[in-house]
Amino acid sequence: MTAYTQISSNKFKTWVIMLSFAFFITFLAYVFTQALGFEGPSALSFSGVALIIAGIMNFVAYYTSDKMVMVISGAKQIQQKDNPILFRTVENLCIASGQPMPKIYIINDSAPNAFATGRDPQHASIAFTTGILQKLSKLELEGVAAHELSHVGNYDTRLMTIVSILVGTVALLADFFLRISFYSNRDRENRGNALFMAIGLLMAILAPIVATLIQLAISRKREFLADASGALLTRNPDSLAEALLKIAADREPLEVANKATAHLYIINPLKGHKDAIGWFANLFNTHPPIAERVKVLRAMQ
Repeated sequence: MTAYTQISSNKFKTWVIMLSFAFFITFLAYVFTQALGFEGPSALSFSGVALIIAGIMNFVAYYTSDKMVMVISGAKQIQQKDNPILFRTVENLCIASGQPMPKIYIINDSAPNAFATGRDPQHASIAFTTGILQKLSKLELEGVAAHELSHVGNYDTRLMTIVSILVGTVALLADFFLRISFYSNRDRENRGNALFMAIGLLMAILAPIVATLIQLAISRKREFLADASGALLTRNPDSLAEALLKIAADREPLEVANKATAHLYIINPLKGHKDAIGWFANLFNTHPPIAERVKVLRAMQ
């Protein structure tokens, strides 16, 4: 599969996932309202409202998710005069890849890491920590920048930010249902029938887990693709491999990172976390194991 077909595939998958999540949220709302005792037409009305809300959230996520992530991460935009070497490195890679120059942000944290965000290459941003600028060599930093630009060029940034917000929507809806079902003062007999209540409770527990597993699986796959695309861009896979090893070996946690944004970074920024081993445990990792990523990169030489 070529880079162009990957981009087209990712664009298509973005819309499929957005629509799938919207209808899934609507279905959840219908089941939950039936379980709480609303009649058919009322349940459908609430489901319609849920679909509208999901559509609004998709729209908001599409246009503002990059700004929201930068604010959450404490990133500050810089200009070329603030760091000419970094700008020149990213600019040269943009010329080589044919992409427009993204906005450059700095996170004032000594833990080495970086991430990219934005709905398309024309509205992209890349954030680097002060730690990664200080601790990596020029070639290693170039490898990291190429990896992040590849996320932008492959439209991974659009896909992952929207998926992240939609997963959060599912979790909020499930939590809302559980709170109402357990703490409402309404008579349990006046609620929905037992079958819908049982289905609703089961979905409230399982839906956020399934949605998160889908998000993590997509994230891991796109990391492998960005590694390969970045290595092809620089023609130096070893530099990116060395950068990954150096970042992973640094045990200083990234203070501004959290579970909601961890999947965006080039490696898991939550340094208390260790890559799980085994196919089942790996389902819950935000990133592929570093050893596996390095092995694939070095096989490209």
